Amino acid sequence: MKKEDKAIIIEQLGAKLKEYAHFYLVDVTAMNAAATSDLRRRCFKSDIKMIVVKNTLLHKALEAAEVDYSPLYPCLKGTTAVFFCNTANVPAKLIKEVSKDGIPGLKAAYAEEGFYVGADQLDVLCSIKSKNEVIAEVVALLQSPAKNVISSLQSAGQTIHGVLKTLGERPE
Repeated sequence: MKKEDKAIIIEQLGAKLKEYAHFYLVDVTAMNAAATSDLRRRCFKSDIKMIVVKNTLLHKALEAAEVDYSPLYPCLKGTTAVFFCNTANVPAKLIKEVSKDGIPGLKAAYAEEGFYVGADQLDVLCSIKSKNEVIAEVVALLQSPAKNVISSLQSAGQTIHGVLKTLGERPE
């Protein structure tokens, strides 16, 4: 590969690092062509950009980035696929769903401005809540007191109505 081609690839990887908020380094060494093709299809359906890249080129792109990615450097061995995404937990769930006997395996991840190194971090990454999930929880928490007040007012209104109706029907 020519030096100019390598520079272009490093530049493209740098652009992807800026474009996407989260990325995963995945070991795809033992996967055959059919399994890799299936993984690519699943990534596409889940809005994940999958790129298989040379470790040295990825290392140089990480070095050139504004963020210090040095905790990820030891993971750049073997065949590495990079999963770029904007929702932190989607690739972790996909890897967990697809994984058979640790293949594909998680090497490391950069999610929610934190580093997760090792396959044992997969469950932690799956439990990270997406922005939309957090917003839904906050909205539910905010709605809860209002629903309680409305419910109390409605039940009190029905109670008063019942008392008045009883008093109205009572013979004098």
